[in-house]
Amino acid sequence: MAVLAAKMNEPGFWSDRNAAVESGQRLESLRAEAERWEKLRGDLEEIAGLAVLAKEEREAEDGPLAADLSDRLSAWQARFGQLESAILLSGPYDEHNAILSLHAGTGGVDAQDWAAMLLRMYLRFAEKQGWSAAVIDKTAGQEAGLKSAVVRVAGRPAYGWLQSEAGVHRLVRISPFDAEAMRHTSFALVEVIPELPAAKNIQLKEEELQIDVFRSSGPGGQSVNTTDSAVRIKHLPTGLVITCQNERSQHQNKETALGILRAKLAQKEEEKRRAQTDSLRGQVQKAEWGKQIRSYVLEPYQLVKDHRTGWESPNVNAVLDGDLEPAMDAFLRLAATTEKK
Repeated sequence: MAVLAAKMNEPGFWSDRNAAVESGQRLESLRAEAERWEKLRGDLEEIAGLAVLAKEEREAEDGPLAADLSDRLSAWQARFGQLESAILLSGPYDEHNAILSLHAGTGGVDAQDWAAMLLRMYLRFAEKQGWSAAVIDKTAGQEAGLKSAVVRVAGRPAYGWLQSEAGVHRLVRISPFDAEAMRHTSFALVEVIPELPAAKNIQLKEEELQIDVFRSSGPGGQSVNTTDSAVRIKHLPTGLVITCQNERSQHQNKETALGILRAKLAQKEEEKRRAQTDSLRGQVQKAEWGKQIRSYVLEPYQLVKDHRTGWESPNVNAVLDGDLEPAMDAFLRLAATTEKK
């Protein structure tokens, strides 16, 4: 933290504004984490003092001081468990930003609505973490929801937490689009990759790129929907297609799209050098259709269940509102246990 703070005071630090902003955000994140640990230490000292006082007063086990001590200790243990999860984020890319892609799957308009619900869930989660999340590209559904979306999540450790979300997500509910109010099952695929430092060194040849510009779709501000500012880039050797239309200028969209393309190409190179091709995504099982990693049931009962870890919660609304830490924590602990074996 001290090294990063000193670096920010060096001349020319702001010459690369984007890198400078990210460094500033990382420093603030480190300071906040340090403050949380310090607060935890101080609270433990207070609890220890209460324990001594309770012993001196020789209160009964069900006395008021003993009950208060038990409540405070339980709350402290819960907070400690949350901070302990950060220690599990020791992978080589865990502290990097993440690029999250969502794709509506089987289920028609219900699946497209489900993809939109997942997008909101991840945006709410990022907001609660104090991260910045920008929707790089979004293709709206014909009737409702969206067919696909790409989100860049900047914050520490965005990839470390979000890697647990890669896979197929299943929703069971009474369809709001069915006049007969029948129960429907919908699927959406979530892909997560880290922004790798090596991506900056990926050289892109102009003759290998097919670049198209078009008018941005959906709601937008000044100049967004009135000029050909959106950019679609196809990397001919690999067939990768990246679209960006969230920025106001064509130049900004092009730079963002090229950045994501480099990240995906860097990931492909990384996967070639690793024996386990799923290690970057951190998945326990492959994200294949019919192999959902998590189910969200709204009818006939309410339950969220992660099929990899066994974690479950009846509070579906809280999870869909971005309360994902418990599910992610269970995944990280399972991954840590699996690695030890």
